[in-house]
Amino acid sequence: MLLEAKKTFTLTTPLTEEKIKKLRAGDMLYLTGVIIGARDMAHKRMIESIKKGEPLPIDLKDQTIFYAGPAPTPKGKKSGSIGPTTSSRMDELTEPLIERGLKATIGKGERSGELRKLLIRYKAIYLVAIGGVSAYLATRVKEVRKIAYHDLDAEAIYEISVEDFPLFVAYDIYGGDIFEKVKSETQNILSDKFQ
Repeated sequence: MLLEAKKTFTLTTPLTEEKIKKLRAGDMLYLTGVIIGARDMAHKRMIESIKKGEPLPIDLKDQTIFYAGPAPTPKGKKSGSIGPTTSSRMDELTEPLIERGLKATIGKGERSGELRKLLIRYKAIYLVAIGGVSAYLATRVKEVRKIAYHDLDAEAIYEISVEDFPLFVAYDIYGGDIFEKVKSETQNILSDKFQ
């Protein structure tokens, strides 16, 4: 079966190197704790601050950034819909953040070969959240708080408290790649079916 998890783990943030070294591409991860929501504009502003030698509004050591901004919170709910955005848009903006201790990013879709090399070099991982289920993902959110770049509205930096947030390990610290695994399995299925 495609995308069947190799192993399932439950981890809490912060995601230290000790915690993530046991993860492999294809593993299922239920994540609990605080993650940081930040999209394109927040990334660009953080990179500008780094270039100017200014401090960042958040400590990135062992942090997890979710490429998402929550929709407005409906009355009686803890979070509006929250789903991953396409991660490749952040590829060119990721290295300075990983250099400062960022250990994991969450999004959707494949990333560049250069980004995969950075993850190996800095011992960081890339996790994927399933796209199209943002209302469900919101049920795993316990609290959302805007913490920096308030003027960016939905593109601001958020602190998001999650419980058993479902993710797949897409790229591990050893070069493992879930997308290659899926492509290979698909090719095998098609070969078997049409021989």
